[in-house]
Formats: sequence, C-alpha cells, structure tokens
Amino acid sequence: MDYPVRKILPPASLCKLSSARWGVCWVNFEALIITMSVLGGSVLLGITVCCCYCCRRKKSRKPDKSDERAMREQEERRVRQEERRAEMKSRHDEIRKKYGLFKEQNPYEKF
Repeated sequence: MDYPVRKILPPASLCKLSSARWGVCWVNFEALIITMSVLGGSVLLGITVCCCYCCRRKKSRKPDKSDERAMREQEERRVRQEERRAEMKSRHDEIRKKYGLFKEQNPYEKF
C-alpha cells in the first residue's frame, strides 16, 4: 500500500501507529515520534539551563550595594589612617625638635 503523502500521520483506518513505517521499512513511526520528542525536549531544556546560568553569572558580576558600601567604608578607613599617621608623625617631629633629637634630612646641610 502506498503511503498517504498528503498527511504526516497515517489515518487510523489504514493502520495502527505502532505498525506504521515512515520512509523506509525499518523506521517505526511510533519510535520516531518518541525519539524526536525526547531529543527536542532535551535541546529545549539545555537551552533553558544555559540561559539561566548565563543570566545568573551576569548578575553576580555586578557589585551589589553591600559590596559598594564595604568598598566605600574601606576607603574611608584608609584615609582616616593616613591622617592619623601624618598627625602622629608631626607630633613625633615636634618632640624630637624639643629635645634636640631631630635628624635633618641632609646631614651636610650644616656645612
């Protein structure tokens, strides 16, 4: 019997789906449908997982507000520490001058 070319699935009046063949005799139409649906579902699932992974990775690259706040606080602490160091250095220099312990930058400057 010739295959009904105008229809993808043969009508049930001709034969059952399990006994229908497509193209060549060894390709079972029922197995072909199941195989294609599993492969299609796998591809769709893979694409969805890849998209979700890329979106999450892209979001994690952006520094959030807590990271920005921590960086800002760290910078403020560094600036305060530098100010304290400069203040302590000036106090120590004053004490050294007072007691004559101040070392000049260039020892040959006296001569």
